[in-house]
Amino acid sequence: MKPFSKINSIVTPFDKANVDTDQIIPKQFLKLITKSGFGKFLFYDWRFDHNGQPKGDFILNDPTYKDSKILITNENFGCGSSREHAVWALKDFGFSVIISPSFADIFYSNCFKNGVLPIILDIKNIKKLLEIRDEVELDLNSQKIIFGNEFINFEIDSHRKIRLLEGLDDIDLTLKEDQKIENFEKNSSIASIFE
Repeated sequence: MKPFSKINSIVTPFDKANVDTDQIIPKQFLKLITKSGFGKFLFYDWRFDHNGQPKGDFILNDPTYKDSKILITNENFGCGSSREHAVWALKDFGFSVIISPSFADIFYSNCFKNGVLPIILDIKNIKKLLEIRDEVELDLNSQKIIFGNEFINFEIDSHRKIRLLEGLDDIDLTLKEDQKIENFEKNSSIASIFE
C-alpha cells in the first residue's frame, strides 16, 4: 500500500445515512478479479439511470467534486454485507478519506486494510464539514482537519495510524515479524518432527 500522510482536497458532501455496501457497489459488479476497476460502478444505481446515463442531480456526477479525495457522509456508512469490494470501489474512484459519525464494523476495518482512512466525528462537526466548499487539509500525523483558521481533531487507534502512515497491508505486517517467525520455527517442537 502507498503510505498516507497529508491530503489537500475539497470535500464531497454526501449527506446520507445507512448507506449499505450494496448501494456502494451493487452485487452484479463483483466479478472483477483484481482490486481495481470498481470505481466506475461506485453508487451505480444512484449515479446512473436505467439507460446507463449519468443522473444530473447526483453529487458524484457534479464536476465540482471530480477530484475530491474526501467523502463526508452520515451515520452507519458501509452497513449491510461485508463485501470488501465496497472499499475497493471508493478507493478506485479516488476517495482516500471517508468521514462519518459511525461506520459498520467490518467496513471500518476493511478501510484500514486497503489504505483508506475512515474518520469518526460527532454530528456537529459533520454538519460543519458538509457546509465547506473550499479545500481542506487533512493531516494524519497531527490528526487534524484544517480549513481556514479552524481545525477539527480526530481520533485514530495508534496501530492503525502507523499502518496507514507506513503503507502496511496484512502481508507487510506479517513480514515485519519475519525474524520472530523464523525463531519460532527453529525452536518449535513441531518443526523438529519434520527434520
